[in-house]
Amino acid sequence: MKKLLILNLLLLLIGSTAFAQNSFSGLPEMTNIQKPWTRWWWMGNAVDKENLRDNLIQLSEAGIGGVEITPIYGVKGEEEKFIDYLSPKWMEMLDYTLQTADSLGIQVDMVLGTGWPYGGPQVSREDAATKLIVRKYEVKKNERIKEKIQPNDKEDYANLKYLVAYGHQGTYLDLTDELEGDELNWKAKKEHFTLYAIFVGKTGQHVKRSAPGGKGFTLDHYSKKAFENYAQPFDEVLPPFKNRIRAIFNDSYEVYGSNFTPEFFEKFETYRGYDLKKHLPELFSRMNTELANRVKGDYRETLSDLLLNDFNKPWTDWTNGYGFKTKLQAHGSPGNLIDLYASADIPECETFGSMPFDIPGLRRKAENIRNGDADPVMLKFSSSAGHIAGRPLISSESFTWLRDHFKTALSQTKPEAEELLLNGVNHMFFHGTTYSPERAAWPGWKFYASVNMSPNNTIWEDAPEMFSYLANSQQILQAGNPDNEILVYWPIYDVWNRQLNNQLFFQFKIHSLEEWLHGTSFYEISTNLMKKGYGIDFISDAFIAEAKVKNGELQLPGGSFKALVVPEAKYIPLETLEKLLQLKKEGATIIFKALPQHVPGLKDFRSKEKQLVQLLKSNRIQPQQNIDEALQAANVKPEALVNTGLKYIRRELNGEKLYFLVNHTAKNVDKFISIQHHANQVTLFDALNNIKGKARIQQDGTITKVWVQLEPGESIFLKTGREDDIEDWLYVEEENESFELTGTWKIDFLRGGPTLPSSGDMKTLTSWTNLGTDAENFSGTASYELEFDAPKSNVKLWRLDLGEVRESAKVWLNGDYVGSSWSIPHQLILKNLNEKNNTLRIEVTNLPANRIRAKENRGEEWKIFYEINMVNKDYKEFDATQWEVTPSGLVTPVKLIPLKKK
Repeated sequence: MKKLLILNLLLLLIGSTAFAQNSFSGLPEMTNIQKPWTRWWWMGNAVDKENLRDNLIQLSEAGIGGVEITPIYGVKGEEEKFIDYLSPKWMEMLDYTLQTADSLGIQVDMVLGTGWPYGGPQVSREDAATKLIVRKYEVKKNERIKEKIQPNDKEDYANLKYLVAYGHQGTYLDLTDELEGDELNWKAKKEHFTLYAIFVGKTGQHVKRSAPGGKGFTLDHYSKKAFENYAQPFDEVLPPFKNRIRAIFNDSYEVYGSNFTPEFFEKFETYRGYDLKKHLPELFSRMNTELANRVKGDYRETLSDLLLNDFNKPWTDWTNGYGFKTKLQAHGSPGNLIDLYASADIPECETFGSMPFDIPGLRRKAENIRNGDADPVMLKFSSSAGHIAGRPLISSESFTWLRDHFKTALSQTKPEAEELLLNGVNHMFFHGTTYSPERAAWPGWKFYASVNMSPNNTIWEDAPEMFSYLANSQQILQAGNPDNEILVYWPIYDVWNRQLNNQLFFQFKIHSLEEWLHGTSFYEISTNLMKKGYGIDFISDAFIAEAKVKNGELQLPGGSFKALVVPEAKYIPLETLEKLLQLKKEGATIIFKALPQHVPGLKDFRSKEKQLVQLLKSNRIQPQQNIDEALQAANVKPEALVNTGLKYIRRELNGEKLYFLVNHTAKNVDKFISIQHHANQVTLFDALNNIKGKARIQQDGTITKVWVQLEPGESIFLKTGREDDIEDWLYVEEENESFELTGTWKIDFLRGGPTLPSSGDMKTLTSWTNLGTDAENFSGTASYELEFDAPKSNVKLWRLDLGEVRESAKVWLNGDYVGSSWSIPHQLILKNLNEKNNTLRIEVTNLPANRIRAKENRGEEWKIFYEINMVNKDYKEFDATQWEVTPSGLVTPVKLIPLKKK
């Protein structure tokens, strides 16, 4: 018999934005931080006060907690309204935005520039993104070289930094002082020499998608001086805004090909302890040799150090000086992602494309999607950094290219959002919302790569319900502290010390996980531990250096952990191994999958490797092939609930446990599940419908078993500990028989366009697009109304199964509002059916796809944006005329299913 999680019927969802009034006790009060936020694109900065106010009011009323301003390219025909970035007029608009947002109880973030990455008109050639240029010269024994030392003709900007010579008998000469300007007149004595000329070159990259007043070179991200120069225009205008902006955002690292900075060689010697000029043959060798890879590894590590210490930390310090926080996407950078994410106040991950889920009815047609990059291990780099560093908020750029334009349903956002929440995100940002003035014809102004979270999109009709679900969830997931028990060491030196096709600039990108993450021991161990039910975070060498031991647990700025697992690591710094062994001696559980073989880098590596071998031998370190056994022997237990197929994340609140459980499988879960916590009471909370109740539990030693009923696509929160004045959770099961609602459905089109179709009738529910051309082209909301008698049954409770809903619905029974259904499964609970003459009213909203298809078929141009304008999911020309009609409305039978208490 099919079974169902039933909700507390006395507290059904009422109204359009039901934020949690019935959640767990002891939670912080609901604020704008718990609500979802959105990136807010200002196209051409063509904003005005009236439309800024109207946009913000619409966002606030729907349940958005804050906006992140990103100025970008403009709209054709609006040139007279463009405002230059940071001009007095622009600052006036920012000031008005902040005042208005404050009056609405929402907050504002912004980018330190326009488009991305950081850059603009204030960036001089000297401060622009830099690349290393090298040119080789061969000079035979006793021959003289007399020529200009200069790069090839393709380089329009390059300053000669060093000229060094390497004799074939081992001689090293620095010839830089031999130059007169760029002229060299020098004779090779006694041996053949290879000369290397090192130039400070420029990538020439400009800011992508820049707004008026924001065009210019991309900034050198390895130079503190360059950042300080970049910040000067902001220092001139931001003092009046001190403490008024919530955070400054820095997007994913897309400073392409920037592998150098003018002071790189001096910094390298400080960090690595040797003169890199003496090892240029190894640095530029194309051979896969140990020495060459070690020098390349040192180079890559130095880029990471410079990005962290000469850019990210100064950026955070400067930003904090104004009372703002920093929000950083570290992925894509050439540095240690854990340390970089942790350098910001709010680490931010990103999803790009659509991920597969087994939920029945969750459509994922190939023609509508890009395959996604939301690998749980990748997502955990940002949340791990936040957890170990003590950052309470972990944000996400959510839904980038989730579907093609106009084709994303709210139901398709829910599991993607849940995947983020399950992996540590608790402060979600939509990608996103485009500022659009009232004068803009439908579909309004649009950004080229987003799920358009705005009133111009039909999904806005029921989006407030989705915002409510996320706010209720994030209120809980921001409470207390993370409760992962295991740290997994990320052996980044195994990447840095590889040949990597001789790339000195290697990016840790979300789009190329197969190059640096997939297939590694780190990835395999992390994935297996999560699948077995362990809660894990990742740790870097820098944070291992900070770790302490207390009562057998590892202490970090963000909390304590019961064990640290070291995957198979070919390279590990001697200092890291020494610290791990010290922690082990002090009582910490340190588990080695295999013994490390080498230290990274070039300096003194042979003597260090002898010390490494001796350390391992003297400490009698034994590798553990079975990590699971080793953890359980150390009394670190997994959550067996994952064996049901459920996913979870756990937090700790005042000594009690908070669990978020999600069913992304194709099967119902209706059973007692075990949680690794002894509890005398467990409370269930449904964040979707804002209701809670006391769960049925069983005790089994230190384990508590909780009865959970979740259908595919459903989620639930659990909290251990006492909750006062709470009713029992209602568990029910379905009767064997279901009843299809038959009769004539009356259909009226209520809101939308391009025109409202005529009313119609249906005896058999199919797509409303079958009702004629106007209905085929319509996007918006229609009502379905049916009169029916109650089926013959003794039950008092009924499940209303709406079947396949295209795409969201609101339901009234006999004039009383029942609730909304925007996610799978499309089900609601009915009670108090009249024996005769019940009236069921269902308002259904479809996607905007059919309307845009019709608009393009009529030849109406709406793609009026500069630069990239509009593209489809594959970055090719957007052409909706090639689309098929998208089914809309109620397209399968609606059923009533009798329920009884279980």
